[in-house]
Amino acid sequence: MSFHDLITGPWGAVLVLGVTQILAWGAIFYPPVLTVPLIAADRGWTMSFAMGGFSLALLCAGIVSSRVGFLIDRYGGHRVMAIGALIGALGLVALVHAHDRIAYVSAWALIGVATAASLYDAAFSTLGRIFGMAARRPITALTLAGGLASTVSWPCTHFLIANVGWQGTYFVYAALLAAVAAPLYAFALPRARAAAALPEPGAAKLPIAVLAPKGRSFILVAASFAAYAFVPSGLSAHLLAIFGRAGIDPATAVSIGALFGPSQVTARIGEFLLARRLHPLAVARIAVGTLLFAFGLYALFGVSVFIAAMFMILFGAANGLVTIARGAVPLALFGAKGYGHIMGRIGSASLIMQAIAPFALAFAVERGSDATLLVIVAGFAMLSFIGLAAIRPPATNC
Repeated sequence: MSFHDLITGPWGAVLVLGVTQILAWGAIFYPPVLTVPLIAADRGWTMSFAMGGFSLALLCAGIVSSRVGFLIDRYGGHRVMAIGALIGALGLVALVHAHDRIAYVSAWALIGVATAASLYDAAFSTLGRIFGMAARRPITALTLAGGLASTVSWPCTHFLIANVGWQGTYFVYAALLAAVAAPLYAFALPRARAAAALPEPGAAKLPIAVLAPKGRSFILVAASFAAYAFVPSGLSAHLLAIFGRAGIDPATAVSIGALFGPSQVTARIGEFLLARRLHPLAVARIAVGTLLFAFGLYALFGVSVFIAAMFMILFGAANGLVTIARGAVPLALFGAKGYGHIMGRIGSASLIMQAIAPFALAFAVERGSDATLLVIVAGFAMLSFIGLAAIRPPATNC
């Protein structure tokens, strides 16, 4: 692949989506952890109500995800994702002007639609439309850029809040979505559709006859990734607090938490360079198995700085690989035809689980203990592993 092909050919989509994924995740998904407490204090609302808006956004994203995928299949990401960026900008502006509860939840509902049309599922669907069965490596490359989003977003959000307040922060992010992301989607994202559903040379052998995206196999895929989605959503909201309650000082706990991002990116680089001949289903099983091993270490040796750091490294690596597998497994099993709609259907359940997890686990901690929380999360990881192990791809994959 030449530099000219990278700029003007299909791989240009990876460059465009790499930039826009950082913008979308950075404007929509990561700021609430810093902005929502300020919104609650400014409006005089409870923290649970204010954060409930973000959960509502994820629920709305889950509801519309299937339709978004269908529209990307039909009209292309250059149209659907551009509209999603504009809806996201509108939702962020509406959030700033939402002075009553109805306006507030309505703004988050708009942001939910933008979430479905802007983040990984929409981007993977766009790459599937452009590359067909050869989309696995572009998907992996895209997640390398996406892995930088939190690294960029949280410092930028903190800086903006300190200088222009949370309202000004959301105005800046709305402007970036409308003036940068939307034009990049509309004018720079390749519009071609894959001419043939052929795998990339040197990649893992994929079957000519793929499975139908329905029935037992589809249910297992959707259920496995939905069960896994509960894990990072729940742990991200509670894990650092668990470390603190176990006696790890806050500065050390934050340093341990910072290991998550680099571990994700390192695992994705390894997949990109070394795992091309592995079926993505095997990658998914290895990833979730790695997470279960991390829970085993925690259960056997208890909490210490070393074990907490090992857990975070293994958790980050597992999550980095599962993100890739969530795009690559459906492509390998069900083929490139209607891939966007398939991704949307799988994403619906996962987004709903992401919305439920933090509140369900908060309830578990209030009624039980940190150990109860970890057992529940490990149980969902085990359900995901069992589901992935039960999937039987066509014989030519074996």
